Amino acid sequence: MAGGMARDARMPGDGRMIRNDGGAGNDARLWRDRSGAPTRMMVGAGTVALAVAGALWTMTAAQAASGSAVPDGDVSLLSASPDGQVNEQANGQVKGQASSSQADHSSAAPMGAVVVTATREAQPLADSVSDVVLIDGERLHASGLHSVEDALQRYAGLQLARNGGPGQSAGYFLRGVGANGVVVLVDGVRVGSATLGQTQFGALDLAQLERIEVVRGPASGLYGADAVGGVINLITRRGQGAPKLSAHLAVGGYGGRQAGADISGAATTGLGQLDYAVSVGREQNRGESAIRPNDPNGYYNPDRDGFRRTVGTVNLGLTPVAGHRVGLVATQSKLNAQYDSATWDAATGQSNALQDFRNRLTTRTTALDYRGKMSDRWTTSAQLGAAEDDAKSGAASPDRYRTARRQFIWQNALQLQPGQQLVLGWEYLHEKVTAASYATTGVNGVGAQPDHRSRHNQGLLAGYTGQFGTGTDVQASLRHDHNSAYGNNTTGSLGATQALTQKLKLRAQVGTSFRAPTFNDLYYPNYGVGSLKPEKGRSAELGLLWQAPGTRAGVTVYRNKVRNLIGYDPDTTGTTCPAGYFGCAANTDRATLKGATLQTMHDWRQVRLSAEFDFLDAKDDATGKRLNRRAAHQHSVAADYLGAGWTAGATLTRVGARPDGAVRLGSYAVLDLRARWEVDPRWTLEASVLNAADKDVEPVRGYQGLGRQFWLGARVNLAL
Repeated sequence: MAGGMARDARMPGDGRMIRNDGGAGNDARLWRDRSGAPTRMMVGAGTVALAVAGALWTMTAAQAASGSAVPDGDVSLLSASPDGQVNEQANGQVKGQASSSQADHSSAAPMGAVVVTATREAQPLADSVSDVVLIDGERLHASGLHSVEDALQRYAGLQLARNGGPGQSAGYFLRGVGANGVVVLVDGVRVGSATLGQTQFGALDLAQLERIEVVRGPASGLYGADAVGGVINLITRRGQGAPKLSAHLAVGGYGGRQAGADISGAATTGLGQLDYAVSVGREQNRGESAIRPNDPNGYYNPDRDGFRRTVGTVNLGLTPVAGHRVGLVATQSKLNAQYDSATWDAATGQSNALQDFRNRLTTRTTALDYRGKMSDRWTTSAQLGAAEDDAKSGAASPDRYRTARRQFIWQNALQLQPGQQLVLGWEYLHEKVTAASYATTGVNGVGAQPDHRSRHNQGLLAGYTGQFGTGTDVQASLRHDHNSAYGNNTTGSLGATQALTQKLKLRAQVGTSFRAPTFNDLYYPNYGVGSLKPEKGRSAELGLLWQAPGTRAGVTVYRNKVRNLIGYDPDTTGTTCPAGYFGCAANTDRATLKGATLQTMHDWRQVRLSAEFDFLDAKDDATGKRLNRRAAHQHSVAADYLGAGWTAGATLTRVGARPDGAVRLGSYAVLDLRARWEVDPRWTLEASVLNAADKDVEPVRGYQGLGRQFWLGARVNLAL
């Protein structure tokens, strides 16, 4: 009988043998479980919502009676500003412009840039104690890139292990920590597959995003589980100002086509100030075979492995009175990507790699949020969010994996005194996965299980930021999580910066973190073990930041010790794995991840030079061997000419050699070229050449990236 696995089942990034998944679905039953805890949480959320509504009504009435205005509220993780800036008057701690003694962490971000991810509240990038990278919308549009993961690799040092070209499944590493140890958010809502524990960036479109914020280094003290390597926050566009229409169209090699449009703006209505942004986009690419001929698994198929992706975003906000905003954000993406694999015919003993294998992935996020300034010292935020992945992977009989998350966050920012802020929050998260492969009669016909699993988590968090004297900033966090599947975990961090001179700043931070077992680790038939413990990490980092007119530079060194690593135990005797298993998930190893990051940017007349160098030593403590698929070094060097009305630039990205299973993949370098010409204030022409030198790239053993690819496009911005 023909059938069986439909993909190279190794999880991107760790070499374990596990089925590929995707996932998400929508099931109203996931709001409750046998204990009734989610129901009680929703009752609590309803109480909070009523209290907020009552406070808003009271303030509205008071304002109407007095005719006075309430100062605008600032921004937070749950309600990011449209342009990353913040009103100085709204928050005594957050300044719209950094002082001369403060160094900018990003090589391209303006000095007044504001981020929200490092502290969950608005903070000037220059004041952040954490290692933060801000990739703003202008930089994304001018990059010439067409994928989120490539932008993260170029600008944030993310290492990629992609199964082929664009649209294919990709593993990734942040400071050497695998994808299941990195939290990914879309507008503050946690996204990704709960079975594999990672996000499929190939389903996302750069055109959806206003900016990307990346916190590099452990952040479990604010975000709980899985923030071992850091946090990636993808922030969609919010409307502001006069109504406008933007559109773009591009054509490229390998049958590449890309188109998108958005309408955004703000208007005064009878209910208050309304801001809106609506965008749609589509991209397709014929690609080439993702697998190399004579690959070790016998999956090669000479057909093209292309993809189609359609995305849409709606972002609405209403400000009934100054300082209070209610927002709604909804996103959807549909990815249809071909890939190479094989099915096994037990009757003939032959594998068949000539079928049409596809990964059909639908992702959705929805977030309803409220942000209100209750007084000069107290600002409250609340968000009710949902995220869904629904993936079907395979050929004639695809596997289906669905993940559904429901999340509620209540967060309060308290200004203790000028320059001193305390953030207090409560977060509830419910996760449910559904997959036919989870339905089983158990080992040897014992212990039947349904096709779904669920778990819930409650977290209490506190964060503190303080400024002392003329050059000292302190940042601390503490969080306690209780999870129905793996118990209690408490994490935290403490860090500070000290201005040594007007141009030089010293930064130091220590922290703890943990990575939760994925649903596959816990429940996958004949592999998962329900008693697994979370991975736990302890980290320390030290950095220097230097800034002068036209020049910025920074260096960070870090060390992260991780224990209880969840890996593959090959036991078949029932000694360490359950009886009847042919290997299982287990807490098997310890690892040390240490490295350094150097960033620099220099403006010389009309030329901007920038570079990032990442060095990584990631080893298994027991064997001393390097961890799988982690390169020892990755560099990105760029040069741009900023002319009057036009720009041209080049970026060289080099990825070092890395182990992949039993083999060592060689290093490679990719040169990308780009140019833009502003014909007039409305029209801009763009051109780019990706992999201009047509280098042969093997991102993962047996797979291949695309060769040289040309793109030519146009953008238009029209006032309505």
